Amino acid sequence: MFEILEKKILSPAVHQLVLRAPEIARKHKAGNFVMLRIDEKGERIPLTVADKDSGAGTITLVFQSVGKTTTQLGELVAGDAILDLAGPMGRPTHIERFAGVTVCVGGGIGVAPVHPIARALRDAGNRVVSIIGARAKELLILEEEMGRASDELLVATDDGSYGHHGFVTDVLKRVIEREGRENVSLVVAIGPVPMMRALCKTTEPYEVKTMVSLNPIMVDATGMCGACRVTVGGETKFACVDGPEFDGHQVDFDELTQRLRGYLEDEKRSMQIYSEHRGAHSCYT
Repeated sequence: MFEILEKKILSPAVHQLVLRAPEIARKHKAGNFVMLRIDEKGERIPLTVADKDSGAGTITLVFQSVGKTTTQLGELVAGDAILDLAGPMGRPTHIERFAGVTVCVGGGIGVAPVHPIARALRDAGNRVVSIIGARAKELLILEEEMGRASDELLVATDDGSYGHHGFVTDVLKRVIEREGRENVSLVVAIGPVPMMRALCKTTEPYEVKTMVSLNPIMVDATGMCGACRVTVGGETKFACVDGPEFDGHQVDFDELTQRLRGYLEDEKRSMQIYSEHRGAHSCYT
């Protein structure tokens, strides 16, 4: 069992949990994720570790309540426990001292997994420019944390309620043109699939290396089931063991989008049943 030590609500439907997991905290590197199961009847879901404290033996998970399991997870509080937590899993982000500026872009909930990457790149001696975005100011998360992990932090909101009025792609293009494309060594982009796809289209004409973190349906997370397969550069890869990070210019985003919709109706039905059960239970409590 893994105890929840702290819980915080970062924005509507976005939760942050700090869990005691000393072995995972000790071995975790930027880009790794964990597989989580709330109880013996629960499904396994992957979540990226947004932060860790090796000394305290804790890891921080940030997630958005969108389906049955994440909704159930969001209902837990400090003092509750999670049954299973496996990790660290996946290949960590490749970190080195690059010749030019590195740019980390996080959209929506994607700011959480990009945070440890920005910090690791800066700790390696890189100049890190970070761009975070959301639909509106109240939906932005981890702004202070990203500011501490970066040399420069830029913000964009779709509705113009804070920072640049527009998309993170607009800001990224301005940064590349300001720095000079030959001086931008790496872009790391994490967020919704349409956002990552748009960012890759933005960087491709400049020939700037762009890494994305993919979130296909994942069941086993050890390479055994093949549910998380994606096509990269014309080859089949498993996001759980070959990723989750890949060269964004080589990713088949059409296939990824189609596969993400594969269980959409089942997910809706599962959420409906859970909501009905929760409502019926509340009538007797």
